[in-house]
Amino acid sequence: MKTAVLIFGLGLAALLLPAQMAVAEAPDVAEIVAKANHTVFYQGPDQKARVDMRIIDKQGRIRKRQLTLLRRNFGDADGEQKYYVYFSKPADVKKLVFMAWKNIGRDDDRWLYLPALDLVKRISASDGRTSFVGSNFFYEDVSGRETEEDTHTLLSEDGDFFVVESKPKRAGDVEFSSYKNWVDKSTYLPMKTEYRDKAGNLHRVYTAVTVEVIGGFPTVVDAIMENKITGGRTELHYSDVVYAVGLPKNIYTERFLRKLPRKYLK
Repeated sequence: MKTAVLIFGLGLAALLLPAQMAVAEAPDVAEIVAKANHTVFYQGPDQKARVDMRIIDKQGRIRKRQLTLLRRNFGDADGEQKYYVYFSKPADVKKLVFMAWKNIGRDDDRWLYLPALDLVKRISASDGRTSFVGSNFFYEDVSGRETEEDTHTLLSEDGDFFVVESKPKRAGDVEFSSYKNWVDKSTYLPMKTEYRDKAGNLHRVYTAVTVEVIGGFPTVVDAIMENKITGGRTELHYSDVVYAVGLPKNIYTERFLRKLPRKYLK
């Protein structure tokens, strides 16, 4: 949107011109949100990463998880995706598999394979915002929310960040009242996200600690999710990150929950 401003006096016009140009050149909030969503979830046609997870409770007790993430885009720009997450360590979660199909315009499909029971469990849409394998991340955090599910407002911007507040359009479907993103202007990566509960209290805080350029893409390699209510936190470290692996479509099926695609998990 462009605003025409009538300015009396050439001296005043000269002073105000740089500010007016900055406003005109700033992207609107929809563009910021779309670019941030793309940078977090859609870079490259596919992605493979090894993830080391540390779940730390209020008393400082630590549980560790190691997993491999296989993400593949399906269809055209920033549309459907599929995720395959294989747990390799420790022994109590070894061979556990989480699979998600990110659908556009309808609820995502999610499955969990429990090897001890040889059972495939379907995760309902209402469980999308519950703990992901006991961590402070939610199932929905793995594949993200559709940008159309929320109403976005650009609160402010400075030299480094766009600050965007988002509120759910269907408040009854989620546990939060709003969340706020600090989006890096140079990479469009959200460097911090604050979630507030229904009472407006700070609930969860995500922080991107370390960013590296891998395969030409800015990539978060260290991140923390803190739960301000329980006092716990989850730390993630990404390694062996590769884009454009050439992941086949057929590994994202129920068959491969039991029959592992070992070639792509090495």
